[in-house]
Amino acid sequence: MSTSAPPAGGPRFPGNGLHPLARALNASVRFDRRLWREDIQGSLAHAAELRAQGLLTAADHDAICAGLAAIADDIAAGRFDWDEALEDVHMNIEARLTERVGEAGRRLHTGRSRNDQVATDLRLWVMAAADRCRAALAGLRTALVERAAETVEVLLPGYTHLQRAQPVRLALHLMAYYEMFTRDDARLADARGRAAVMPLGSAALAGTGFPYDRARVAAALGFTRPSANALDAVSDRDFAVEAIAAAALGMTHLSRLGEELVLWSTAEFGFVELDPAWTTGSSIMPQKRNPDVCELLRGKAGRVTGDLVALLTVLKGLPLAYNKDLQEDKEPVFDALDTLHDCAAAAEGIVRTARFQETRLRAALDDGGGYPTATELADYLVERGVPFRDAYASAAEVVRRCRDTGRRLDELSAAELAAADARFGPDVAARLTPEAAVERRRALGGTSRAQVQAQILAAREALAAFPIDQKHRQKESK
Repeated sequence: MSTSAPPAGGPRFPGNGLHPLARALNASVRFDRRLWREDIQGSLAHAAELRAQGLLTAADHDAICAGLAAIADDIAAGRFDWDEALEDVHMNIEARLTERVGEAGRRLHTGRSRNDQVATDLRLWVMAAADRCRAALAGLRTALVERAAETVEVLLPGYTHLQRAQPVRLALHLMAYYEMFTRDDARLADARGRAAVMPLGSAALAGTGFPYDRARVAAALGFTRPSANALDAVSDRDFAVEAIAAAALGMTHLSRLGEELVLWSTAEFGFVELDPAWTTGSSIMPQKRNPDVCELLRGKAGRVTGDLVALLTVLKGLPLAYNKDLQEDKEPVFDALDTLHDCAAAAEGIVRTARFQETRLRAALDDGGGYPTATELADYLVERGVPFRDAYASAAEVVRRCRDTGRRLDELSAAELAAADARFGPDVAARLTPEAAVERRRALGGTSRAQVQAQILAAREALAAFPIDQKHRQKESK
């Protein structure tokens, strides 16, 4: 019986190491090849530190740098053949480097492990992807603010329970989405900040045994600091969970926007006409334009929520330190941040090209069916000392009479209003127009002209100070 060690990866099967199915399951290069830029970036910084510590000669360092640059060119040009037998992006690049530069390539892995290498690569990817998503959200937020500025004078019914409630400015409605996406931006920035902690130098789990200035390497790679605990650094992915959670909330808000645009673009509402660039035709009914992209904003929120649950489930039962389960961290985070980026960019295009139907919006206020200024009746009485619940009852009686007679509130005479409650004076009629109703909402955050314009001004100032370079608006090429 042979006493020779089995090949790396597991027990021997006839002819070739791992069972073919085990090999396929074990390999991650199909999807983790997306980390090639980060892997080369990390290797260059690692090589520089090895050289600074005298662990690489100048000749070896120069050869490694030249070899990695050539590999980067090959991958970018599509000339790199990925080998599943080498399992992952790290071993594929290292093997090709050794082919190119010989013994120098075999020295590169000094002082590191694939455990800290992949954790570093993924953190770098999440940082860059968060920047791309934030830039895409900035584009959408800018579009919302610009459309709000155009529509300050456009009024429509605000809704609760999808029932007409009170008059609001269309600009206030658009700025509500701006606020949602601004919070999403802040969550992404926060997640990026926690991703910006460098694992490199943690090695497999106990830290490297070679001299290594981790703070210097962290600064070179754009991290804020090196990790404090090697076991934690190589084994946790909470930074990825936070990034996906931020993406899931962003997609939830995009879903709400998509749903509203779907409703508003129906013949039943008729509040908006979507540009043909963002709608599709029916395969059988030539008269139809379907809001498919808006529906996908709604539908894709589910997959990102699934990404979040998937990664949480992977992590929940893992003992320290690294486990192969962590191979399953990449596809959820890739998918979640890709989806958020693309959907935010699409939503920007939809918002910028949407044609709001101002006549139809106004008609929804004036047709009388929702009595959107009924609250003004109650407020009028409250200002004259009537307890709100009593004032509410009087306003409800006026609405009942309108419904019985098929009339609008502003069609009632002063005498008819006084018949419902003698405390209604002749000046109450001026309160019942939508314009008067919105202008009375002067408290911070309200729908008066001054308050909406203040929101728009504050948003413009915030966007002008946005720190992400516009290059991040372009999606990463895989």
